[in-house]
Amino acid sequence: MSRDFQVTFDAADPIRLSLFWAEALDFVIQPPLGSNLPPATPASEVLDAWTDFLTQAGVPPERHRSASAIVDPTGSRPRVFFQQVPEPKSAKNRVHLDVRAAPGLDGDERMAALEQECERLIALGATRVQRFEPGPPMSAGHIVMADPEGNEFCLD
Repeated sequence: MSRDFQVTFDAADPIRLSLFWAEALDFVIQPPLGSNLPPATPASEVLDAWTDFLTQAGVPPERHRSASAIVDPTGSRPRVFFQQVPEPKSAKNRVHLDVRAAPGLDGDERMAALEQECERLIALGATRVQRFEPGPPMSAGHIVMADPEGNEFCLD
């Protein structure tokens, strides 16, 4: 029997981090339960719907930014959840995401595609950590990056 799963990030600012990862992965902010917002609804409108939903549910305003989730609009990839925690990130991740940004590409073409994606993610708030050159036969090359809160991930 297979099991479904979600990936959960601890975060200082779950909304900010969910907006970054939604753009990075071509996901969307998950709308509130019972809403009929189409998948193409802009993130700002979905967040406004969440504010309305949480207010009507009696959630105090100071808790409105304590969690967020993003989903794949096609429904084929796992949900990603972001939860607010009081402590800052203090060490290297033990688990990280590999963002497949150059499927089917090799050599210079692959590394150029990774560099292009790296620049896009930097514009969204990521930082570049280190580039690893291809080393056949075991490595096709990748770029290590960090999201806006310092969580490491790889462009692969």
